[in-house]
Amino acid sequence: MRQELAAIDLNQIKDPLARQGMVLLMNLVEELSAENQHLRAENQELRDEIKRLKGEQGQPKVKPEKKNKGEGEDKGEGKGEAPAHSSEKERRQPTVWKKEGKVAEIKIDRTEVLVVPPSELPADAEFKGYEEVVVQDVKVVTDNVLFCKEKYYSPSQGQSYLAPLPPGYVGQFGPGVRAFVPVLYFGCQMTEPKIVELLANFGVQISEGQVSNLLIHNQERFHEEKREVAAAGLQSSTWHLADSSSMRINGQNAYVHALANPWYTVFTTKWRKDRQAWLEVVQQCDTLRYRLNAEALRLLAELGLSAKKQHHLAALLAEQGEELEWNKEEFDAWLETHLPGLGPQQRQRVLDATGIAAYHAQTTWPVISILGSDDAPEFNHLAALHMLCWVHDGRHYTKLTPFLPQHQEILAAFRKDYWKFYHRLVAYRQMPTVDENQRLRSDFQALFTRQTGYLALDERIALTLAKHRHLLVALDHPQVPLHTNQIERDLRTWVRRRKISSGARTLAGAQAWDTFLSLAVTARKLGVSFYHYIYDRIAAINQMPSLAELVTTRTLAAHQTQQALAPP
Repeated sequence: MRQELAAIDLNQIKDPLARQGMVLLMNLVEELSAENQHLRAENQELRDEIKRLKGEQGQPKVKPEKKNKGEGEDKGEGKGEAPAHSSEKERRQPTVWKKEGKVAEIKIDRTEVLVVPPSELPADAEFKGYEEVVVQDVKVVTDNVLFCKEKYYSPSQGQSYLAPLPPGYVGQFGPGVRAFVPVLYFGCQMTEPKIVELLANFGVQISEGQVSNLLIHNQERFHEEKREVAAAGLQSSTWHLADSSSMRINGQNAYVHALANPWYTVFTTKWRKDRQAWLEVVQQCDTLRYRLNAEALRLLAELGLSAKKQHHLAALLAEQGEELEWNKEEFDAWLETHLPGLGPQQRQRVLDATGIAAYHAQTTWPVISILGSDDAPEFNHLAALHMLCWVHDGRHYTKLTPFLPQHQEILAAFRKDYWKFYHRLVAYRQMPTVDENQRLRSDFQALFTRQTGYLALDERIALTLAKHRHLLVALDHPQVPLHTNQIERDLRTWVRRRKISSGARTLAGAQAWDTFLSLAVTARKLGVSFYHYIYDRIAAINQMPSLAELVTTRTLAAHQTQQALAPP
C-alpha cells in the first residue's frame, strides 16, 4: 500500500475535491501508522513487564550500529529504535579544526640546562645557543607535620595555654588534603572510596567517613561565597538561562534548579519544581513574600483565576487603598479569612501571582528581565520576557516520523528551511540592522504560516507560530542566545555527580553539592583553578579575589567591549 500511495502525484489530480480527498486519505494513513507504531512499542513494554513479573527477562535493548558520516541518518536511528532527536547535524555549520599551541600558557617551575658531553663534540663544533623544550610533569608528595605545641599553665589563673595550629590546619588534616578532597569529589567527579584509595597511594591515611566530613561539614564560608556568586551573577546581565533536573535526597525525590549566564552558574536544590520553587531560586531564599497589587491582579487573569475571585480581590485592594504584602503564614491566614474554600489549583494561582508580584517589587535581589528556558510552564511570567530555545523547538520536528515518502520529502524540505532561518538569526545577532529585523519578522510569519498538506507537520508549525514572541526575543535583544545549550552543559556536571552517587544522603550533603558544584562550574567559566581557589580559602591565604568579584569584573569588561564594538 505504501508503494501505491507513494506513486500518486497530487499535482496530476485535476479535480479539487478528489485532490482534497486524497490529501485527507494520506494524512489518515499517517495517523494510523503513528498510532500503530505507538501501540507496538507499548505492547512490547507490557510484554517485557509481564516477563519481569514472571522472573524472566524482557527484550534486550541493543543499540544500533553507528552510521558512517554522510550516510544521511541521525545517530541512534535503527531497527527497533526511535531516531535520535538531536539537531546538531542540521543546526551546526561545519568548522575547520585547527590545533593551537598551549606552550605559552604553561607555567615554568624550573629551568635546567642540558649539555652535550664534550667527548661527543668534534674539535670544530661551535655553540649556537639553546633549543627550548617544555616538558610537563607533576610531583605528589606528602607534607605530614608533627606540630610540637607549646603548653603553659598558670596556677594563679587556673588555666592552661596552648599554642594554636597554623591557619588551615584542623583536626588531623592540613589545607592541602582539605582542599584536594572537594576538588576530587566535585571537580573530578570521583567517589569517596576512590578518593580514599587515591590518597592511600600517596601515603595519606583517611577513612570514607572522614572524607564525607571534609565534603559536608564546616563549609559556611563557601555557602556564603556561593550566595555572593548568585547575587553578582544576577546583577551581571539582563538575561539568564534556567533549567531543572531530578535529584534524590535520602531516597526522596527532589529537584536541582540551575541558573546561569556566560559568567556564572548557581545550583539550588528544592523539593518542588513549580513556580514557587523558582521564585525561591531567583531570590536565593527559603521563604517567600506575597504582594497584592495591580500586577498581581493582571497575572491572576492570565493564570485563569475565576472572574468572581478576581473581582473580590480587586475590591479588597481598592478598599485597602494601598498594596498589601505578607509572609507565607500571614498570607495563608488572610486567604482563609477573605477567600475561604479556595481549591488547590485556584490557591496555587493566587500564590503564584502574588509571589511574582512581590518578587518584582522587592529590591534585595536583581530582578531578571529576560529568562531563557526550554518552555517548561513554571518559567512563565517570572520575567518580563521569556525566551524560548530554538533547539528544543526544532526537536519536535525531528520527532515526526512520516510513513509516506511524499510526507518525508515535505518534512525534510521544511526542516531545511527551518534551520536556514535559524542561521539568519545567528548572523543577525552578530550584526543587527533595522532592515534585517523587519525582514526576519516577515519571513518568520511566512515560514510558519505555511500549509504543507502533511497534517502532523502543519499542526507542529502552528504551535511554533504561537510562540513567536518568545522565539524572536533576539531580534530586539541581540545579546540574548538562541538556545539553552549552555545551561544544559552546566547541568551535565550535576547529572554526572548524580549518576555516580545516586543522590545525596542528607540535606547538608545536598547543600554541599549545590555550593561546590556552583563554585566549580563558575570557576571554570572564569578560567580560575578550582583547587587553587579552594586552597586559598581553606589555608586562609585570601590572595585570590572572590568569584563574585571576578564575575563583576569580567561582565563590566565584556559590556565595555560590546559598547566599543557597537556601530555608531
